Amino acid sequence: MPKRKLDPLPSAALNILLALAGEDLHGYAIMRQVEQQTSGRVRLGPGTLYGSLRTLLEANLIVEIEGSSGPEDNSERRRYYHLTSAGLKLVRSEVEGLAQTLRIARAKRILRGADV
Repeated sequence: MPKRKLDPLPSAALNILLALAGEDLHGYAIMRQVEQQTSGRVRLGPGTLYGSLRTLLEANLIVEIEGSSGPEDNSERRRYYHLTSAGLKLVRSEVEGLAQTLRIARAKRILRGADV
């Protein structure tokens, strides 16, 4: 059986799905959102971002949608991405798994405090 590209879900893909959980975004906005939501720990370069977006599109976890026509959007070339219900289901499952791992780490006193 061939290995699936998203099993396990790469960190870049998880961060992209989390960024899109709040709103539809174009590529550069996804890069900024990922950097912001990780406090600068994760910075996606264009190759990683667009390669991950292509894989997520192929897996039907995200879809491309019509771009915004807001005042800051003066480019017709911008592609916006939207999280699908399958993408939301996957990101929830991944986050629940991470939460379980975090509970184990706390129980073993590896991590402490309210921030972790």
